[in-house]
Amino acid sequence: MSWFVYIVECSNRSLYTGITNNIERRLKKHNSGKGGYYTRSFSPVKLLWTEQQPNKSFALKREAQIKSWNRTKKQALLTSSTF
Repeated sequence: MSWFVYIVECSNRSLYTGITNNIERRLKKHNSGKGGYYTRSFSPVKLLWTEQQPNKSFALKREAQIKSWNRTKKQALLTSSTF
């Protein structure tokens, strides 16, 4: 089973990073108010970026790495990647 790291833009223009093994289901949860605690306050969200990982462990490590970055570095990732 593949896992994905993703970045969404929230309604307040903030960037939220998470992981999932089903992108469509996760976006529906975020937009229905049943996703992450943070996105409940700032939905709807818009998917900006995904990256496939071979397993959950790799996805969690990549998520932690991206979450440690500032907004400028995250935006550089978004603009350098093709979606």
